Order: sequence, then structure tokens, then C-alpha cells
Amino acid sequence: MDTQAHTQTHRHTQTHTHTQTRNPHAAPATRACAPPPPPLPARTRGAVPAAAARGAVWEGGGPGPAECGAESSRPLTALWSRFPPGLPSGRRRHLLLLHPTHAPSPPAPLPPARRFKGAAAPAGGTMPNFCAAPNCTRKSTQSDLAFFRFPRDPARCQRWVENCRRADLEDKTPDQLNKHYRLCAKHFETSMICRSSPYRTVLRDNAVPTIFDLTSHLNNPHSRHRKRIKELSEDEIRTLKQQKIDDAFERKQATQESNENNEQNTVSEEGGEEQEEKVVPLTLEERENKDYLKSLFEILILMGKQNIPLFGHNVDELPEGIFTSDNFQALLEYRINGGDEVLRKRFEMTAVNLEYCSKTQQKQMLEICENCVREETLREVRDSHFFSIVTDEVVDIAGEEHLPVLVRFVDDSHNLREEFIGFLPYEADPEILAVKFHATITEKWGLNMEYCRGQAYIVSSGFASKMKVVATRLLEKYPQAVYTLCSSCALNVWLAKSVPVVGVSIALGTIEEVCCLFNQSPQLLVELDNTISALFQDNDEKGNELKKICRSQWTGRHDTFEVLVDLLQALVLCLDAVSSDFSVRWNNFIVGRAFVLSSALTDFDFIVTIVIMKNVLSFTRAFGKNLQGQTSDVFFAAGSLTAVLHSLNEVMENIEVYHEFWFEEATNLATKLDVQIKLPGKFRRAQQGNFDPDMTSENYYKEILSVPTIEHIIQELKDIFSEQHLKALKCLSLVPSVMGQLKFNTSEEHHADMFKNDLPNPDTLSAELHCWRIKWKHRGKDIELPATIYEALHLPDIKFFPNVYALLKVLCLLPLMKVENEKYGAGRKRLKAYLRNTLTGQRSSNLALLNINLDIKHDLDLMVDTYIKLYPDKVEFQDCIPSNNSEVTNDA
Repeated sequence: MDTQAHTQTHRHTQTHTHTQTRNPHAAPATRACAPPPPPLPARTRGAVPAAAARGAVWEGGGPGPAECGAESSRPLTALWSRFPPGLPSGRRRHLLLLHPTHAPSPPAPLPPARRFKGAAAPAGGTMPNFCAAPNCTRKSTQSDLAFFRFPRDPARCQRWVENCRRADLEDKTPDQLNKHYRLCAKHFETSMICRSSPYRTVLRDNAVPTIFDLTSHLNNPHSRHRKRIKELSEDEIRTLKQQKIDDAFERKQATQESNENNEQNTVSEEGGEEQEEKVVPLTLEERENKDYLKSLFEILILMGKQNIPLFGHNVDELPEGIFTSDNFQALLEYRINGGDEVLRKRFEMTAVNLEYCSKTQQKQMLEICENCVREETLREVRDSHFFSIVTDEVVDIAGEEHLPVLVRFVDDSHNLREEFIGFLPYEADPEILAVKFHATITEKWGLNMEYCRGQAYIVSSGFASKMKVVATRLLEKYPQAVYTLCSSCALNVWLAKSVPVVGVSIALGTIEEVCCLFNQSPQLLVELDNTISALFQDNDEKGNELKKICRSQWTGRHDTFEVLVDLLQALVLCLDAVSSDFSVRWNNFIVGRAFVLSSALTDFDFIVTIVIMKNVLSFTRAFGKNLQGQTSDVFFAAGSLTAVLHSLNEVMENIEVYHEFWFEEATNLATKLDVQIKLPGKFRRAQQGNFDPDMTSENYYKEILSVPTIEHIIQELKDIFSEQHLKALKCLSLVPSVMGQLKFNTSEEHHADMFKNDLPNPDTLSAELHCWRIKWKHRGKDIELPATIYEALHLPDIKFFPNVYALLKVLCLLPLMKVENEKYGAGRKRLKAYLRNTLTGQRSSNLALLNINLDIKHDLDLMVDTYIKLYPDKVEFQDCIPSNNSEVTNDA
């Protein structure tokens, strides 16, 4: 009994390494509510019971057996305390197996760990995230310490094993050692380790571990080390010492030959030598060049953050022979005047009518800034593994069309983030666009599309069909990159933008221009308020509601076309009043725009279009609104899609009747505005002498607008809500609040099959989901059910349900799910702000990334080193370049 007590005390003083490796075949993540195992015979120390290997035991964390339906209702902590205090944990676990019904949970469950897939853990008990060296308890989770695999080269691997003095490793192949065993950097001399970049640490080709602790275990004779230390004979010890001396001599000789100027410090320790290579100091010229480049990068970063365009005055605007510094050079001169010695020495003797830094060099440095900033985000995305791709509307940057790209991922703090990562040049050919889109994401940005779990595209009218080709091509290669709607765009707006009817695209553009004009002028909004008040004197509530809507971004609402139909008369009267006002109240621009927009709003083609779109999209309005609601709304909306499609199909079957009502509504509105009901002029001109007298306006708009619009919307709903997408949305029943509304009668296992390969322990999914349901079904009265995925991911015990955690992470990546915390969805808002506040000709894809991602830290040293590596010929001092708007004479 004394020995057991001593062993138990020692177990609590050991590191997590020893506890973790005691049973390498068990997955300590989640207890599965499985049938009780049969009684087991007493086991010897260190042996693994067969039941444990089969996963038939509860393994720390999650709800206890009582919660999973066990008959006993006694508190688990009380049961655990009934064990004798000196009883080892292994014996307690054995008793737990013998009496599973009354088995208590340990008070401090182990954190979850992922099992080996397809193979058992290494026989020695050492896992890949633990150091294989004797008496070393370091783990690879320590980010400040590098871990290295055993080499595959047989001769070199044999030397590693001999130096480790692990008898249990001698019978393993180099491939087995390389796969399952690691050594931390503490066992290598510093001269054997190279840092090729701030983020990459590598061993030299001839590196052999030489630094080991082979004696500390002797101070504790009762310890049970899994890493057995081999006892060496005197001949073996002499051989090892001689080998260390020979290795040290060879390294010393090689170092002297490669660089005779390096200083060497040799320290003898247990017959071995440790060498430290000092970094070659930079020359004065190299240091000044680095400081100079760092100053230039600081200026570029400042310009990006503050949204300062690179170029100042246009050359064509200046008289001939006049030199004016651009914004970059002006800031550079400001730093010189502010006391920057590096820049002053470089340029103090330079003519003032010369460019200090060429446009080419500025562009090269900006590209490096952009790549470094993007890499900060992409590194987090790769660490998270899974992600989704979202694109926004095509924008004009310096005269070229570009596609903004954002990425969604869950960071280390379990927060869903949506970050802007750059612009892609837009291609008119959809097939070429699809190829370049894929190449940029995978090759240039280094993302593995196998981990992509969602894709969404918000596009302007006319671009929808091309982006759909991109989505289709990606789905062919990566079926799990589900094509979905984006949470930032209302379903009805998205459907309207995708309708392949020219009249709808023109109507959407007109609506945007009207909204933009009124938002630019507060006086115009006041004028519109007065007009609304006059029209809705008998209905103040309706009038006040419309006034409030006019001061918001109402063009992005689910009921945009309904609002427009209600506002149309007020808008026309207001614009007519402004365009016919010859006083100095309105400037010429507003008067001109008011006249043009009033004419567009009173065109019968426009009126028919908005009325038909209002009626067609009324069938999807409630459905789309729920998709942007709470998590439970999204879940139940997925089940109502069939009803929506049924309604639209019924409309299509009876289109004659429905269109007659819609056209009558359009003619009544046109009559109220004194608009002539007629066929479009472009249609009559196209007919020339072949005009069909039987072609009426009603029939024309039925064939040109109503029928193709309904057919398109039905097909789009089927495409965007595919079987895979609906399956994923059904998995939202994992969220406890949805479970509660379903009375905890859910079946996620069937729908979660599509994510089976994304789970750490798919074999235990069914049992884990059962425990997850029981946990919330039998919660305390004062415990509220988490209402969102965000809340569920931040539960303290979510790590005890690794499969549930993995499923929730993948589900929230779907672009349809909104970012709960606005702080982590600011990338899109900053993108909109940049485009809104920057003139088209002054936009820069490089500076835009710096401006939008202004909270990312900038590694100036990395930028400088990258520039020196990519452009070594430009690091040396270069003569200044004459500017395009300067004159340099020979008499200077």
C-alpha cells in the first residue's frame, strides 16, 4: 500500500507526457455512451485492456454515465471520493470498468487528443507531439521550440537512435521513426540549426543530436519511464565518445574552410563539443541600405493606412518644365527634413528636380507589402485548415475591372472571421476566369482547395452567369466547396441581380442612382420628406415609415421593389420639382441628374419591370428574410424551400392569370403618373416593317419579362440550395437552441455524413451526439441554451466533444451564416469604405489591401529581406532618375 501511495503521488508530479502515454490506444476526447463492457481480469502495469482498445470505456470529459441514462443518480464527485486516497488512478480506472453503472468521472479530465488514423500508437508510448529523448518532457505544442522528425536515411537515423540510447527504438525502421517520433531542438547544438526565415527553422544535412540528460531518472528510482534508457558497455561508451570527437572536428574544419573570419567557441561536455556560429555582422554599407529600404517601406505603409494615393498632380496639368513631387516623394522629403539621417545622407546632394525612387521600384515594394500583409492572414487560414471563399461585386481599379476576394475561417480563439485578401483581375471569358481564379487561390496564395467548404459570389447584374461558371468548375473539382448564398446580400436582391433580362439590370441601376443622389444631399432628402407628407396625409404611419426607409440603404432590403413601388410617385414629383426649379437653390449637377432620373422613372418599361419583380419576388421574401435571421430561423427555412418552389411552379403553370393581374397593377400605376402605356421604342424600331399588329404590350412583357424571370428564379433556387447545401443546413440542429425547439428529437448523424472526413473521431460520432443531446436535455434550470454557433463554439467544455466542435466549425464557414461578432466581419465594410472614398483613377490594389487590413502588424525586417532577395541588383546605390516633368541641363 505504501508503494501504491508513493506511485500515486509521483503520478501527480509527473508532466502531462507520462499521463498521456500510459494508454496510447485510448482517445481521451469524449466519453461515448456505449453499452457497459464485461468484467475484465486484473491487468499488469502498463498493459492496455482489450476493452479500452475497442473504445468501450468512458474516456474523460463530456457528460457522465448518469447523464447518459445510467440508473444511479448519486453525484459523481461523491462516488469518486469513495475510492481510497492512496489508490492509484490506474486501479480506480480498473474499478470503473468493473462497475460501469456506478462509475464516476475523474475530477480533472484530460484534454482531447486526436487518435492515430489507420494505425495504433507507437509501442513505446511516445506520441508525435512529445520529444523521444530520455528524461525530456517537452511537447511540440510549445511554439517557441522547434521539433524535428527522425531522418529517413538509415545510417543517419541509426546514429540518432544510438545517441538517444532508447533500447525500444532499435528494432524500428527509419520510416516508423520518421512517422511517429520527434526530437526537440534542445538536443542539438546551435550550429546545427538554421533559421531560413522568421517562420522556418531547419536542421543542417549532417545534424546529429548530441545533448541528452541520461542521469536525472536515477534520482527517482520509483519512476516508471516509458522511454527506457539503454545501459552501454565500456566499449560502446568509448566508441560514442570517439564518434562525437570526430564529428566535432569535421564540423570545425568545414566551418573554417567556408568562412575563415567566423569566430568559434568550443565547449567540452561529456566528451563532446558544442560549437556556436556567430552571425556575420553586416557591413556599414549593407546596414545603411537596409535602413534606407526600411524607411521607404514605412512611408508606403503610412500611405496605405491613411489612403494617400501614390501620385499627386497629373503631368498633363502642369506647365512644361515645372517639377512637382508626387505624394511618395513629398513624404520622403518630409522625413528628411524631420531628421531621418539615413535618407538625408542618401539624398542631400541630389538635385531637387529628380525622382528619388522610381515608379518601378515603388511598384515592386508595394507588391512585397501586399504579399506580406496577405500572408499574415493566410497563415491563420492554413492553421485553421477549413475555409470558405466569398467574392464581392466587380469594381474598377485604375481603369481595369477587378474581383474583390474575401476568406472566411475560424481562428484559434474560435471566432468566425471574414477577411479581405486581395483583388483578382476580371476576365470576360468565364472559362479563363475560372482557371485564373483557381490558380490564384491555390498557387499564388497557397490555399488548399481540398479544405474549402463553401463559396459565394455577390455580383452586379450581367456578371452573375459568368461567376456561376466559376462556381460550377470549382464544384467539379471540389464537391465539398458548397455553392451558397452570402449572408451580406438579401436573397431577393441576389436573385434580381442574376435575372438574365436587360430591363431588370437597367431598373436595378436606376434604383441605385436614385438612392445615391438623395444620399448625397440632405436638402434633397428634406424635399422628399415634404413630398411624402403631402401624398400620405391620410396615412401618417405609412408616410413616417417611408421617410425612415429613405434614410437607410433601402436598395439592399428584401422588399426593395415593394418599397420602390410605394415611393415611386413621391420620387417622381420630388425630382420634377427639383429639375424645374430655376432658382439658385440647386446646383446644375443636381438639376441635371434629377431631370434624367425623372425621365427614367416615368418610362413604362421601368414601371412594368418593378411591378412584375415585386410580385414574383414576394414568394421568396419571407424565405430569404429567415435565411438572414437567427440560427433557428435558418434551420427551419431550409425545410420550407419545397413549399416555396411549389408556389413558384404553380405560378408558372398559371402564368396567363398571374401576369394579367400584374400588368393591370402596372398600368394603374402608370396612369397615376400620367405615363403612356406602349411597347418599348427599341422593340418597335427593331421590327421596322414587320410589326405584328396582334402583339400587345401585355403579351410582350409576359414573354420578355414574366416567363423568363420565374423560370430563372426557380432554377437559381434549385442550384443555390443543392442537396449538399440543405444537408449542411439540417446539421444546424446541433445548436442547442434548435435542439430545444425540436424537443431534443434530432438526427444529425444522417446529415453529417458529408463531413465525415472532417471529423477527428468519426467512429464515435453517434455516441458523442447522444451525449451532446443528453447534456442539454438534462441541464440545470438556470442554464440557457446557446442560440448560435458562435455561443456554442465558446462553451468551456466544447473540447470534450471534438466531433461536435469540428462540425460546428465547418457549419459556420458556410457563407450563408452571418458573422455574429461585427468586429470580425469588418473586412467587407472597410472594402466598401475604401471604394466609396477613393476615386477610380487613384485606386491601387496594393494600397487597398494595406488600407483595409490596417490592424495587421507589419514586419519591416521581413519586407526588407524579401526585397533584397528578389531584387539584389537594386539594393546598391542607384543614381536618381530624371522625372517626366523635369528638365536637366548640361550646365548643372
